Amino acid sequence: MSHRLHTLDWCVIGTYLVAMLLVGWYFSRRTQTTDDYLLGGRQMNPWAVGLSLFATLLSTLTYLSMPGEMIKHGPMVIAMIASFPLIAWIVGWYIIPRFMKLQVTSAYEILEDRLGIGIRLLGSALFLSLRLLWMAVVIYATVEKVLIPMLGWDERFVPYISAVLGFITVIYTSMGGLRAVVYTDVVQTFILLGGAILTMVTITYSLGGVQHWWPNEWASNWAPIKIWFSPTSSRTIAGAALSGLVWYVCTAGSDQMAVQRYLATRDVSAARKMYFVSLAVAVSSTTFLAVLGLALHGYFTANAQMLPEGFSIQSDADKLFPLYIIVGLPTGVSGLVVAGLLAAAMSSLSSGLNSSCSVVTVDFLDRFRAGGTESEAGNVRLSRHVSWMIGVVVIFLSMFAGSVEGNLLTVTYKVVNLFVAPLFVLFFLALWVSWATPLGAWLGVTASIAVAVGISFYQWFGMNIFWIMPGSLITGIAVGSMTSLIPFNRPAPQLDKELA
Repeated sequence: MSHRLHTLDWCVIGTYLVAMLLVGWYFSRRTQTTDDYLLGGRQMNPWAVGLSLFATLLSTLTYLSMPGEMIKHGPMVIAMIASFPLIAWIVGWYIIPRFMKLQVTSAYEILEDRLGIGIRLLGSALFLSLRLLWMAVVIYATVEKVLIPMLGWDERFVPYISAVLGFITVIYTSMGGLRAVVYTDVVQTFILLGGAILTMVTITYSLGGVQHWWPNEWASNWAPIKIWFSPTSSRTIAGAALSGLVWYVCTAGSDQMAVQRYLATRDVSAARKMYFVSLAVAVSSTTFLAVLGLALHGYFTANAQMLPEGFSIQSDADKLFPLYIIVGLPTGVSGLVVAGLLAAAMSSLSSGLNSSCSVVTVDFLDRFRAGGTESEAGNVRLSRHVSWMIGVVVIFLSMFAGSVEGNLLTVTYKVVNLFVAPLFVLFFLALWVSWATPLGAWLGVTASIAVAVGISFYQWFGMNIFWIMPGSLITGIAVGSMTSLIPFNRPAPQLDKELA
C-alpha cells in the first residue's frame, strides 16, 4: 500500500492522546478518598456512566470484528439484539436492585457475606483472570491487527507500541480514577462512533450512493435465516439471542466493571437509567457497524485494485476496516478514525484497569493488610500503584495473545469469555439460591469451567463456540444447586436479611 498516515493525521492522534492525559490530570486534583477514586463518589451522572459502560464493553474486538462478521456471515450476526428487551428487564429489575441494596466497593464482598472468604477470593480470581486476558487481547488486536499493518511497520515493534498504548492509558486512569475513566469514555464514545460514521459517509460518496454498496441479493456465503436452536449451527436467531442474553446478564450480574458503575450512581433509578442508556447505544452501534461491513464489502468489490497482494475480501474481512482507513479516507479524517480505534481500546483498558484495581485493593490488600487502615491519601496512593502494576501485567500478557487461532470474534469467545458464566454462577448461588453452600459453589463453578473449556477447545457434543456460555451457565447452576443440598458447611444467612 502506498498510502500512509500523514502529518495532519498524526497531529489529530496526538491531540486526542494529550486530551486524555489532561482529563486524567484534571480529575486527579478532585480525588480525595478511595470512594472518589474507585466509585466516583457514588453520585455520577447516569447518562455519562451509561456511555462509559457501553464504551467499555465495545472494545476494539467488537469495533473491528462486527463489520468483518457481517461480510462473512451476513445479517444473522446482529440477531442477538432480539434479546435486549429481556436483558433490560432482568438486569433492571432483578440484578441492579440487589446490588444497590448492598453498599460495597467490590462486588465480591457479597460472596464472602453469603458463602465465605474462600468463595470471595475465588470470584475475585476469576474476574482478574477474565479481565486481564481481555485487556491483553484488546491491546494485541489493536497493535498487531490494526496499527502495525496500517503503519507498515515491522512486527518487532509490537511490544513497544503496546507499551506506549498501555502507558498512556495507565497514566490518566491512575491519576483520575473512575471519574477520569467515565468522562474519557464519553469522549471516546463520540470519537469511535464518529469515525465509523465518517467511514460510511466517505464510502457512500465515493461509490455514488447507497445503492452501489447495498446488496441486491443474499450472498452465497451468508448464513441462512434460521429461527430455532441448533447446537451445531452458529447462526440461528434463537441461538444468537440466547448467547447475547447469557453474556449480558452474566456480565451485569458478576463483572466488577458493570457493578462498579451501578454503585457509582446515587440510587436504583439512576443505575437502571444508566444501564438502559448503555443498552440503547449498544443496539444502535452494533447495527451500524454491521451495516458498515456491507459498505466496506461494496467498496472493495468495486475497487479490488486497492487490496494488497494476497488479500481476500472473505478471508481477510477483519482487516478491511483498518485497510480502508489508510487507502480510502482523506488526510486528517484517517487520523480521526485511527483515534477512534485507539479510543475503543483505551476505553476498555482504562475501565479494566480501574475495576481490577478495585478488586485487588479491596478483596486482597485491604482484606488481609495488617497494621490498621491508612489515611485516605495513603489509600488513594496505594490504588494508583496497583493500577500501574496491573498495567504492566496486561502489557506482558498481550505479547502472547496471538497464540490463539481464529479471527477476532473466535478469539473473544475462546479466551476472553471463557470465565463469564462460571463467575456468574457464584453470584447466582449467593443471591438467588437460599440453600447454597461453599461446597456447592466450588463444585458448581468447577463443572461450569470444565464445560466451557470442553466446548471451546474440544467441541464437546459437536457444539460451536456460541454455546460456551449457555452450556457452562446451565451446568454450573444445576451442579451448584444440587450439591448444595449436601448437609455440609452451611453458612450463616446474614446476607439474606440484608436483601430481604
